Order: sequence, then structure tokens, then C-alpha cells
Amino acid sequence: MASLFPLVLICFCTVTIAKEGPFLPNSVILPVTKDIATHQYVTQTYVGDQPLAPTKLVIDISGSSSWIDSAHLLSSSGHPRPFGCFSLQCSWAEANSCTRPSGTSRNTCTLEAENPITNMVTRGELTEEIIAVQVTDGIKTGLASVPHFLFSCVPALLLRGLGDGVKGVLGLGNTRISLPSQVADAFSFQRTFSLCLSSSNGALIAGEIPYALPPNNDVAKSLMYTPLVFREGSKVQGYYINVKSIKINGKKLSINESMLSVNQEGVGGTKISTAVPYTTMVSTLYNTFIKAYIKAAIGMNMTMAPPVAPFGICFRSERLEANRDASNVPIIDLVLQSEMVKWRIEGRNSFVQVNDKVMCLGFLDGGSSSKASVVLGGYQLEDNLLEFKLGTKMLGFSALAMGHTTCSDLRTSYIPREAF
Repeated sequence: MASLFPLVLICFCTVTIAKEGPFLPNSVILPVTKDIATHQYVTQTYVGDQPLAPTKLVIDISGSSSWIDSAHLLSSSGHPRPFGCFSLQCSWAEANSCTRPSGTSRNTCTLEAENPITNMVTRGELTEEIIAVQVTDGIKTGLASVPHFLFSCVPALLLRGLGDGVKGVLGLGNTRISLPSQVADAFSFQRTFSLCLSSSNGALIAGEIPYALPPNNDVAKSLMYTPLVFREGSKVQGYYINVKSIKINGKKLSINESMLSVNQEGVGGTKISTAVPYTTMVSTLYNTFIKAYIKAAIGMNMTMAPPVAPFGICFRSERLEANRDASNVPIIDLVLQSEMVKWRIEGRNSFVQVNDKVMCLGFLDGGSSSKASVVLGGYQLEDNLLEFKLGTKMLGFSALAMGHTTCSDLRTSYIPREAF
């Protein structure tokens, strides 16, 4: 694959661990935890010169770039390096604005930065700074620096709505300055990253690695693949998949299936999101979905309960014990390119325990003006291994729970403990 940053990011050196000598890493590993209060997925990296400053960032799988609060950046490094409007870096970022900071005579490159939780948008200066990330070759681990990592430096007001202690957002989008692209070029990886979210300890992994879990469980063999949908030059942002139909207990919903695909105006389709806590559906689809689900649930002798906000339908939980065993609740299938390729959502990812007696279906009405027909939220992604192959535009997915394992097992079993 051609290098994205041939003049800037070729200065990586072999990582060295004291007393063990150098090694060539094949992946970057970042821990991911869930902020219980906000339902946000948070990682940590290190920013600035020595001493490196631990920096908590919310993961935004749709983010075209990463951004950090300017005050935190100044305290950690003291000298952010902005770029001019006609710099190569500004071109990579596809920035379309210039500003002249007060007291200076130089125009600087600025780009839009968005808070994925509040959808607030502001502008920040494109800068570069040193970041450090944990790397591994599958056996040894070490801390490697990225001396020219590009992100935007933004005012503190953009942090509103983010979790306690969070200093910015880590963008994983399909752009030249997202984290997957920058570290791929820096370490000569393919542009591939994997996300394994958990209610406790998950992981973000960039690079090609085996997904081996004990006992001798090669998760990679269980991955199914479906094309990722991009609309170059359109208003579509983030990662979409083409869902052909939706089934509940094997019965297809009677809907206008064209809404499940992205049209030329960038409307419709099924989007993957780390910013939305629970899956949302456009109102017309949600209403049909809920009616069909209630019918299937009553047919399985489930008893409805009064709804508990923000959920629309709830059930008494006497029959839903044993960790929301899939055999006790209707199964949801998102049928992809063929009847043989399905994203199955079972009890673990469909029901939310709201109290001792009630569990609610974790799907919400997204309103009538939602751009995406379906937005797969974080709760439905948990304990699913997602592999984004950006070069081939393919998504690999596997429900780890079906193999009686979790994303927490992936983090603690495959990834060396010292990585965290």
C-alpha cells in the first residue's frame, strides 16, 4: 500500500524494551473502558514531551480527525505546532479555513472539530504533537512515540457533555488524519483496526494481529465479512453497512427495504456508532419493528411491563434470567448481502436490566428526521469483535458471546497485561 505520509511519519525507530532488545511491533493497542455515567467509550494515550501526560479521549468511530483541549495541550507540552494554510498537512486534513491568531502575522490552518455526544461543532488549529502508544509484536510490549501526530487544538467549551477527566476525542474515521491511518503509515501496518467494546474492559487494536483466545480459540476464524459503505464526496460520514432486511425470530419485517441502504443524498442506511448508547431507528421503521417484536415476545409468553425511560417497551424479567439467555427472547437478525451473512442480536445485546424486576429492549425511536435509518449503538456492539479493513472496505464481525468469551477476555488474555 502506498504511504499516506511519505515525508513526515517515516521517522519511527524500532521499539526497545530494556534488557530484551529491539522488536518490530505489529499492532498498536489502546485500552477502552466504558464510562458508566455517560455510556461513553474512553481510551487513554500519552501526549507531549517528557514527562508524557496521560490523556483520556472519547472514541468516535465516525470522527474524521482527533482533537484535544488546548489548555491540556499547553500544560502537557507548552508548544503546540500549528500549520500554515498552504502546508502539506493542511491539504491532508482537507481543511477549508484559515485564521490569524491575535498577536501573530501568520495565517494558520483550521478545521472543524465536532463533539460526537452534543454534536457541537467548532474550529480548531491543525497542530502536530508527540503522542505515545502501547505497541506489541504479540509477545513483547513497549511504548512507542509518534513524533508528528496530527490533530486539532480546540477551546475547552467543546468538552461539554464528555465524561469526567476526558480531554478530547480520538477519531477513527476513514480519513488521512484519523488514528488508524496515521499509525498504519507510521508503523507500516495495513490500514486495519479492530474494536472490541465491553461494559468493563475492551480494546482498540490497530494493525493486523491474530485474535487468539484460550483455550486455542482463534476468533479470526469466526469472523464474517460484509462490505463497508462509503459515499465519496457526499455528506455521509462514518461507517455504514448495507442491511437487506431485518428479521425477528426468522420472520422478515414488512418494511420499505430501500430505506436500509444509503441513497445518493446520503440518507438512509445502517450506521455503526460509538457515540449513541443504544441502537436507534427512524420512526417509521421503529414503529414496525416494535409491533413485530411485541408480537414475537408475547408468542414466547413474555409479560410486558410499564416502559422505563428512555426505553419504549419493557418486560417482566422472571423469564429473562440466566444472563439474558438468547433462548428466552426473540432473536433479531440484520440480513446483509445474503441470507447466509447475518448480524445476529441476541439477548445479551438486546435487553437492558433496569431494575430487579424489569428488563427493557435496548432499541430507541430515533425520530422522523434521522439521517441514518438505523444507528447501531454501543450497547449492541459490546462483546462483538469488529475488524475494519479500510484498504479493502470490508467489515469483519463476530459475536464473542457465542463462543462463551468476551471483549474483556480478549484484552486480558491475548494482550499482555503490562500493556495497561
